[in-house]
Amino acid sequence: MEFINCPIEGLCIVKPRVFGDERGYFSETYKKELFEKHLGKIDWIQENQSRSTRGVLRGLHFQKGEFAQAKLVRVVRGRVLDVAVDLRKDSPTYGKYHAVELSEENMLQFYIPRGFAHGFLVLSEDAVFQYKVDNVYAPQAEGSLFWADEQVGIEWPESETILLSEKDREAPRLGSYIFE
Repeated sequence: MEFINCPIEGLCIVKPRVFGDERGYFSETYKKELFEKHLGKIDWIQENQSRSTRGVLRGLHFQKGEFAQAKLVRVVRGRVLDVAVDLRKDSPTYGKYHAVELSEENMLQFYIPRGFAHGFLVLSEDAVFQYKVDNVYAPQAEGSLFWADEQVGIEWPESETILLSEKDREAPRLGSYIFE
């Protein structure tokens, strides 16, 4: 596995080694000792999966305070643009974002530490998205950041339709939050 640091400190792209032949392929997607060597000790406690269709935008979501979550995300079918926004108030990159295309073809994973909002836009007909988290979901600690916040300035690809949940359509802007 290759661990590629991103321009925003803490974010990391994980590129697995893929061994293929006429039968298909094999790839390790997680190896505890390698992740600890490159990212530190992380206790993944849950893995989730979602399926979405073209134009669905999920996010930008985060958990606050003691319920903050680190995530390791990947796509097992389809293609998405995955985005993380730095919400760490003392970070020199506060309010900045990093985006990476994740797909079943490139098999990249994106590590997002605690202190970031996260979301993705489905670019293919459909996408199956998997992610590990290191903390429990707590509805009372949930937050959302508006996907098209001008202050953040995410360059989403052109899409005929953006499909959002009501919560994501009404999410606050970056300037509305005070983060711990």
